[in-house]
Order: sequence, then C-alpha cells, then structure tokens
Amino acid sequence: MDLQVEGKVAIVTGGNKGIGEGISRAFAEEGAIVVVFGRNRDEGEAFVGDLSRERGKASFRFVEMTDEENVKIAVASVLEEFGRIDIIVNNAGVNDGVGLDAGLEAFRESLERNLTQCYSLVHHSLEALKASHGCIVNIGSKVAETGQGGTSGYAASKGGINGLTREWALDLAGDGIRVNCVIPAEVMTPLYERWISTQPDPEESLEAIRQSIPLKRRMTTIQEIADTVVFVASPRSSHTTGQILYVDGGYTHFDRRCTIEQE
Repeated sequence: MDLQVEGKVAIVTGGNKGIGEGISRAFAEEGAIVVVFGRNRDEGEAFVGDLSRERGKASFRFVEMTDEENVKIAVASVLEEFGRIDIIVNNAGVNDGVGLDAGLEAFRESLERNLTQCYSLVHHSLEALKASHGCIVNIGSKVAETGQGGTSGYAASKGGINGLTREWALDLAGDGIRVNCVIPAEVMTPLYERWISTQPDPEESLEAIRQSIPLKRRMTTIQEIADTVVFVASPRSSHTTGQILYVDGGYTHFDRRCTIEQE
C-alpha cells in the first residue's frame, strides 16, 4: 500500500532513539523527509546521516524542547530549508519518576518536559500546518489510563496529551488538520531495557510482563508502534481525527483476569 507520504516533511521529536527512531525510519522508508528534533547533537547527526544514506533525505535540529525560543528557531529553520511542515510527531518525553514526594517545582519541570513542549512545538508550527493541511500525532502512554505509582508528573502530562489530542482535533478540523494519539504500553526500548535490568531477576520479571499481555503474550515491537504512527499520519487515514489508539496487545483495557490467566 502506498501511504502517500513521499516528499512530505515530518518533524519527529526525540526521533533518533527508541520508539522515535522507529518512527523516523518508518517515515523515511515511505519516502518522507524526516526532521529529527533532539538534544544530543552527535548522536542525532550520526543517525540522520545514516538515514539519509539508507533511505533518502533526513535532517537534524539540536533542540532543547523545554526552551520555547529554541523551538521557535528550529521550526523557522525547517521552513527555511524545506518550505513546509506536513507532519508533527510529539514523541519526546521521559517517565521521570516525579511523584507526590518530589515537590511542586519538580512536578512543574516534569510537565515542561512531557507536556508543555508539545504545545510549544504545535503553536510555533501552526501556520505551516494550516498551509499544508497537515497532521499531528502525539505519542501517549498507558500510564494516563492505568496509573503506575510514583510518577505524578508523567501521568498528568500524558493525561494532558490525551486531552490536547481531542481539543486540537476539534480546534483544527476547520483547517483540515487531523490530530491523533498513539499509545504504547509494554515496548522494549533502550530505557525499558535499562529498567528491566535493575530488577532482581530481569528475565523472570520480563516473562511476567509478557504473560500479562493478552494478545500472544508478548511485548509490542517498536516497528508496530511506528507503522501505526505513519499510517495514522498518512492520507490513507484521511478521515481519522481525535482518536486515541492503543497499540498494546490488549494490555490496557482488557479485564485484569485476561491479563493474568495463561492461555
């Protein structure tokens, strides 16, 4: 299936690691021009260099997403180089473990890292998105639905992402801009791998997690998340907006009995 994104300019925040890397590669494979926004210049430039050699045009912008002026300048530079912005993927963020005991300042900083920066990027890209009748895909988290414990900032931020997805979808429908959210649950990213390695018996812990996922008792792959993002961003999904899509093998919404009983 031709997803009809060839030549479209897609900004992917945090687009050179983990799920973001998978999303960037999936867009590039479909012929899109991928612009990665990231905080590590050396890693980001090396990644887009490889991506350009393998798949086609890609570019990197060194951006501290919590710095509004930095975001504004980066957006302007994308428009100067490519003349348009068609797709924004708000992927950057971190489950930073800011809980109730962390205090208000830490909570505010968590919101800046995980929520406010998404608003900032869309705000400064809005006229370009209106001109291209573009689309926005937010990357959420099951934590907004299930809770996790010990991560108030991240949970509030991802709940906010769900709210903004529907608010923006309504707000921007008249401009032909679609807004959707893709939510992973258990995906083996580098951060997840580091976390599982801290458990007393990593393999036993990982197997218990696998067994809690109803569909095939396995983790969701980065590729499965990326493929969903690209499809939802593509013209093949042209009448889909305001949707929160859980790509999680049934983990989030199935009855808990289904997540603990063996097949």
